[in-house]
Amino acid sequence: MDETTRLIQQRVDTLPAGLQAHIHRVREIAQELAPHHDVDPREAAVGALAHDVARAMSDSELIYHCMTFGLPIGMVDRQLPVLLHGPVGAKLLRSEDAHLAESLYQAVYWHTTSHLTLDKLGKVIFLADKLDPMKIKRYPYQPRLRELAETDLDQAILEFLTREMISLASNGHMVHPVMIETRNHLLSS
Repeated sequence: MDETTRLIQQRVDTLPAGLQAHIHRVREIAQELAPHHDVDPREAAVGALAHDVARAMSDSELIYHCMTFGLPIGMVDRQLPVLLHGPVGAKLLRSEDAHLAESLYQAVYWHTTSHLTLDKLGKVIFLADKLDPMKIKRYPYQPRLRELAETDLDQAILEFLTREMISLASNGHMVHPVMIETRNHLLSS
């Protein structure tokens, strides 16, 4: 186990059991998706292991860490601070490991909203997180998403963002501007 993976595993070991179980399910899915897209399954496993290292933090802890790290906090983030767990997790990992690969950093940072600059590793992690079978009630279209994720990461992300934005808007919730920007980028590609 390399130093980066060791540091991430130490953080994961301190998380609640339910969150650890989610992380391990996401790791399995990421490792399954990775070969379909020329992503190293070991890198996908590390990315999945890392994606929720800050997920158990309270809203006030997330905002505190954002202020400490100088991370932007947008209007939607202020209403739903849980969305900040990706950026905070990425910054925490980088603060512990200055040699953290940029691809891994970006995958953790954007795993909640996606981002138009994500590489294949980041896209695999984003989708694997949404494909956790325990999230089927929230995302009943998972079978279609899984089918797309195996053949075309961009189409799968577009499908997810479209459905999620419709759901959020229909229920009177705000939509994160990065989700809108990413969807628009995918539509124009």
